[in-house]
Amino acid sequence: MRFDLLAGGALCLALAGPAAAQSLLGRAGGAPAPAAEASAADDQVQFSAGALEYDYNDDVVTATGEVRMSRAGERLRAEKVLWNRKSGKVVATGNVAVTNPQGDIAYGDSIELTDTLKDGVVDNLLVVLEQGGRLAAVRGVRNADGTMNLDRAVYSPCAVTGSDGCPREPSWKITAVKVVYRPDKKRVYYEGARFHLFGMTSPALPRFSNSVVASNDTGLLTPSIGLTRLNGAELVLPFNLALGPSQSLVLAPHIFTSEVPMMEARYSGLNELGAYTIRGFATSSRRTQNLTDLATSDTERAFRGYLDGAGRFQFDPNWSLSGSLRLVTDRTFLRRYDISNEDRLRTTLALERVDTNSYLSIAGWAVQTLRVGDRQGMQPVALPELDYRRRVPDALLGGTLQFQLNSLAIGRKAGQDTQRAFGSARWDWRGITVLGQEVTLTAFGRADAYDTQNVAATSIASYRGIEGFQTRFIGALAADVRWPFVGELFGGFQRFTPRVQIVATPKTRNIQVPNEDARAVDLEDSNLFALNRFSGYDRWEDSSRVTYGAEWALDLDRIAISANVGQSYRLNERPSILPDGTGLSDRFSDIVGRTNIRFGELVTLTHRYRIDKDNFAIRRNEVDATVGTRQTYATVGYLRLNRDINVLEDLQDREEVRVGGRVGITRFWSVWGSAIVDLTNRAEDPLSTSDGFSPIRHRVGVAYEDDCLNLGLAWKRDYRNVGDARSGNSYLLTLSLKNLGR
Repeated sequence: MRFDLLAGGALCLALAGPAAAQSLLGRAGGAPAPAAEASAADDQVQFSAGALEYDYNDDVVTATGEVRMSRAGERLRAEKVLWNRKSGKVVATGNVAVTNPQGDIAYGDSIELTDTLKDGVVDNLLVVLEQGGRLAAVRGVRNADGTMNLDRAVYSPCAVTGSDGCPREPSWKITAVKVVYRPDKKRVYYEGARFHLFGMTSPALPRFSNSVVASNDTGLLTPSIGLTRLNGAELVLPFNLALGPSQSLVLAPHIFTSEVPMMEARYSGLNELGAYTIRGFATSSRRTQNLTDLATSDTERAFRGYLDGAGRFQFDPNWSLSGSLRLVTDRTFLRRYDISNEDRLRTTLALERVDTNSYLSIAGWAVQTLRVGDRQGMQPVALPELDYRRRVPDALLGGTLQFQLNSLAIGRKAGQDTQRAFGSARWDWRGITVLGQEVTLTAFGRADAYDTQNVAATSIASYRGIEGFQTRFIGALAADVRWPFVGELFGGFQRFTPRVQIVATPKTRNIQVPNEDARAVDLEDSNLFALNRFSGYDRWEDSSRVTYGAEWALDLDRIAISANVGQSYRLNERPSILPDGTGLSDRFSDIVGRTNIRFGELVTLTHRYRIDKDNFAIRRNEVDATVGTRQTYATVGYLRLNRDINVLEDLQDREEVRVGGRVGITRFWSVWGSAIVDLTNRAEDPLSTSDGFSPIRHRVGVAYEDDCLNLGLAWKRDYRNVGDARSGNSYLLTLSLKNLGR
C-alpha cells in the first residue's frame, strides 16, 4: 500500500511524542573512489591502502590507512580492513562507506561482507540514496542482489542540516521496526512504521511502501481536505492505477458531509508522439433552473458532470495535432464544486504544419456558455477553419512577400450562420538611410467573399451584414519611419525615437459583411501603428491616416525606464465605422501610451492609458505593479475603462482592482493573499449589478515550503450568487510530501 494517504491523515491522527530513530546526519569522507584503474576482468578486486600486513599462516590481509576496495562497480572505503582470502570474508571498521553501482552510499561503524562487496552486515548504518533521501538503522543486512534489510530504521528525503551547516531535524520522517530497501525497484517497504511531522507522531501504520523516485505506481496518492458552505467538509482520496510505464488512471472519490459523493477520474498517457489527458467529474445534486432569479429556491436533483481533456501529438518536425475538450452539464456545476470560475468553455481541434517559411492550420472549435442570460443556441461552432500562410524572403526589390489563404464556417443552432473566405498578399521592405532612419514600406491587398444566413437573429445591426453572398476588396499602402537618437544621461544611456506612419487605403465595404471576430475594438499603444486596428479580419479600418508618436528609454545601473506615446489623424472626412468612445471615431484620435519602470528586482511598474483628445479625460487607466522580493512581495492591478459606449455588448465600461501579496515570516513560513473587487457602477455599465464596490472573491492562506514538504491552509470567499452556486466561504488544507507521490 502506498503511504500518501496515511501521510495526509497523520495531521488528524497525530499524537505528541518522541521519535526514536537513528541519526540521518552524513558521515565524513563522502563516497569512496575506485581503488585503481578498472581491470578488464570485472571479478578482480582492486585494492589500495596506506599499509598492508599479510598473515601467511591464516592467509589474512590487514590493510590500514585510507583503504580502498572495488569490484564490479561495488566500492568500499574504510580506515581498516581485515580480508580473509580463504573464506572471502571482509571486515571493515572506521569511517566505513560502501557504494553500489546505482550510486547509493551505505555508511557504518563496521561492515562485515564478502569479497564481492555485495552482501554483508552493517552496524549503525546510514544509506544516502542517489535519488535523494536517507535511510538509517541500528543494523542492516545487505544481500547479493543489493536488497537491504534494516532493523529499527528511519527514512526521510529532507535536509538534515540547515543553511548554516548545523544539524536540523527533518520536517518529516518515517520510523519503522523493519525496513527493506529494493534498489532494483527504487522502493522502500515498512513494517511497524510511524509517521513524524514537525515532532508529531502518528499511531502505528499497517505495512506499506513508497517509491524514492518519481514513478508511476499503483497506490494511494496524497489526499486533500476542504470545507465549503454548500457541500460541507470534503475529503478527496485519489487512487492511482498504473496501466503501464507511461499510462495511469487516477480515481478520486470526493466525500462530502452535506452532499452526496462525487467521483473524479483522470486518465493520462505519454507515447512517442505526444501526451494526452482527460479528466471527468460525475455526481448527482440539486440545481436551480432559473439562474436570473436570485431569490428562487426551486431546485431539482439531477446528474451533473464535467469533461476536461487536452492532448498534443508531434508526428514529425513539421506536422502536429492538438486539441482540447471541455463540456459541462449545467452552468453552475464548476463554481458549485470549486473546479473553475470560467464563464465560457471552448473545445478545439487543430492539425498544423509549420516549417521555416510556411504555416498550415486545419482547425475547429465550439463554445459552451456559462453566462447568465446567454443563449446556448447563439454560441458559435467553427468547422472547419482553414489557414495557410507562405513567406517569400528576398522577393520583389529585396522585400518580403507574405501570402495568406483563409476560410471559416461558423454555424449557430439558433443564430446567424456565416461562411468566409479570403486571399491576401503583403509586401514589406525595410531599410536604413544614411542619416540612420529606419524606413519600412508596406503594400497590402485582400479579396473577401462572405455568405451569410439568418442575419435577423443578431440583435446588434452593425454585426449582421447583408443576407446572402457578398464580396469586397481591401487595399493599403503604408510608409513607416523611425529615427532613433542615442546619448548619455545621468550616467546611463537614453534612446529617443520619433516615429511617423502614413497609411493610404480606399473606402471599404464593411457594414455589408458580418462582424464575427472584430467586435472588441479599442485604441491601445499596442495597435496604434497597426495596419488595421481592428482585432480580426471582418472589419477593416478604411480611413487614410497619419500616425505619429515617440518612444523613450533610459538604462541606468539598476533602473530601466521605457515609455511611448502617440496619436493618429484621419486624412479624409468620410464617416468612420468606429463608434464614439473607441478613441478612433473622430479625425484626431485619442492619445495613448505606456510607461514601464523597473528598479532592479524590487519594483516593476507598467501603466497604460488613453486620454480623450477633446477634454483630456482618462478613457483608459491601467496599472500593474509588483514590489518586493521573491519571498515577500505585493502586486496591484487596476483597470478603468471610461469609454461611454452603451450600444455594443463587447465594449462596456468597467472598473476593477486586483491585489495580491506574500509575506515571508521565516525562511520556510509565509502568509499570502489575493482579492478581486468590481468597482463598476450602473453609471458606467447599465447592465452591471455592482454598487461601485463589490468584491468578487478573495483568498488568504498560510504556507510552509522547504526542500521536501509543502503544507498550506487557504481560505477562499466567493461573493456571487448564481443559481445553486451560492456565495460563501471555503477552506482547503494541502499537504505534499517529496518522494511519496507518483
